[in-house]
Amino acid sequence: MTTASLAGRPGTTEAQWIDRAARLGFVARGVVYVIIGVLALNIALGHQKETADKEGALAVVADQPFGRALLVVMSIGLAGYALWRFSEAAWGKRDETDDKKRAVKRAASAGKGVLYGAFCVTAITFLLADHNRGEQPSGGSQQEQTWTARVMGWPGGRGIVAAFGVAVVVGGLYLAYRGLTQKFEKRLETGRMSPSTRRVTELLGTVGSTARGVVFVLAGLLLIKAAADFSPTEAQGIDGTLRTVAARPYGQVFLIAAAIGLGVFGAYSFFEARYRRLHT
Repeated sequence: MTTASLAGRPGTTEAQWIDRAARLGFVARGVVYVIIGVLALNIALGHQKETADKEGALAVVADQPFGRALLVVMSIGLAGYALWRFSEAAWGKRDETDDKKRAVKRAASAGKGVLYGAFCVTAITFLLADHNRGEQPSGGSQQEQTWTARVMGWPGGRGIVAAFGVAVVVGGLYLAYRGLTQKFEKRLETGRMSPSTRRVTELLGTVGSTARGVVFVLAGLLLIKAAADFSPTEAQGIDGTLRTVAARPYGQVFLIAAAIGLGVFGAYSFFEARYRRLHT
């Protein structure tokens, strides 16, 4: 038995499989965001049927030749990504010497594990759905409105929705900050990159992370507004947020920029799959 196993950590073989699955998860995330970018661009150009969110992206994948096989691979990757985040929450962030910051980072990893675990469940739902007969899960914005309405019915529900909106805004600002300051490089094995690869990765990470952060900020602001107006229909997922922006003056220009940015983040995810430092 290895020392890692005795300490409660995964052994070498288990860690290798988690690493491989996590990298496949980054690839799956990249595919989804590239498709979301294309769908958002179609919204900006005025011809779009699928929702520009994770559900819409999965529906596009499912409708392709060998779509179900692709969904199987993506589900495995997303499950692996979630498992890696949970392993980070349990044993990771050893490079952080401040105990409080380490605890916060581990909690964040746990939260990401939950989010991507739920994303994996959504992918499996699409895999099991009969798309040939139009049986697809409902879009993200509709789900957002339904859950917002339920929470608002709770005692103090409006405050909970507003607090969650604030958290989404803060998270979006942090993502944009990481993009603009290129903090994401700290988690990459830049020493393995050629100079040209590093320049491309920096560009993709800066543009993509910033655009993703801006979209999250807008989604959070809509949640806050929904709580303030006591109107669950104002709560939107990524698709609803993009469509809301598109309806504003100069919204089409902004939406085209956001669409390109989200697609760029998807491309950055492919580089992250190869060069991400997974053990910290």
